[in-house]
Amino acid sequence: MPRLVGRAKRLPMPEVLRDFDLAPRHLSLLAYLQHEGRLTVGELSERLELAPTTVSLMVGDLSRGGLLVREEDPDDRRRRIVAVAPPYVRAVDDWLAGSADAWGAVMRELSAEHRAVVVRTLLGYEEALGRTVRDHG
Repeated sequence: MPRLVGRAKRLPMPEVLRDFDLAPRHLSLLAYLQHEGRLTVGELSERLELAPTTVSLMVGDLSRGGLLVREEDPDDRRRRIVAVAPPYVRAVDDWLAGSADAWGAVMRELSAEHRAVVVRTLLGYEEALGRTVRDHG
């Protein structure tokens, strides 16, 4: 598993994103925004399993740099919705595509039954890690 994560972290970052000083923690945040669309800081906090203040600081840093935009929620003016700024959507997509393309290539070679086993295994691993964190955290 460490090799997989390490290899994913070494995917080449598009040139236009290099000035943002992005760390691996930003990759997860950007992945959620790209795959799920615009989210509130609270929703990002839940998905990333980080404190809202931590996510708010990350979003603030990336917003000041122009990579993210924060907009007023039309349904609740007190909330802010976060999205990747339009000029960077393609670059973030390109960066994330390396990992998605690799998973797609591997999964396409498997039967539906074997793909289901891989997915169940990864979900089981995630759940076991969650129990370990709860038990020891």
